[in-house]
Amino acid sequence: MSGLNPQGARVVSFKVPTPTEAAHHFLWRIRRAAPSPREVVIFNRSHYEDVLVPRVKKTIPDSAIAKRYREINEFERGLRESGTQIVKLCLHISFEEQRQRLRQRLLDPTKRWKFSEQDLVERGHWDDYMSAYDAAIDATSTAIAPWYIIPANHKWFRNWVVSHILIETLGEMDPRYPKVKLNIRELLKRLEPEPDHREAARVSAQS
Repeated sequence: MSGLNPQGARVVSFKVPTPTEAAHHFLWRIRRAAPSPREVVIFNRSHYEDVLVPRVKKTIPDSAIAKRYREINEFERGLRESGTQIVKLCLHISFEEQRQRLRQRLLDPTKRWKFSEQDLVERGHWDDYMSAYDAAIDATSTAIAPWYIIPANHKWFRNWVVSHILIETLGEMDPRYPKVKLNIRELLKRLEPEPDHREAARVSAQS
């Protein structure tokens, strides 16, 4: 996304809900971060964390998770109806690729800051997470907001696929520069160089 103007692009990372966020509906913090007109917002994680983790950790009943699926679909439908384009990308890596990346973080001193022992705990629930991903994607991949599953073991291929999806999406949106009402001729006339009266006076005095 480095080619985007930072004045019109914003990245929002969703982590474990804060006490304030947890006191509200699970979509509360998502609605607050939704893009304004003519703005691009990249969600690093999203409201889908709130149907994945609870399903794996069994912190809420299945009926509540099913309700959240419906609420997500309604929320995304509302975004589309208000003019917001939604692109949902699931970057999938294999169990072995995850192991290699975690190992590299431990071996590389410049990457150790990324490592968390909690990653190993969550890795122990791999099959449960895959099942949760399957259920969430199946329930929330809709005509207006489909999911794209991106094989992401190879970063070059991941970037190529994501770039093409975004290019095609922007092509369908056909974005245009805002139209403005300006008297171009008058404004250009006002920008013409003004005569230097001091120089004219100096030339006249010398003559």
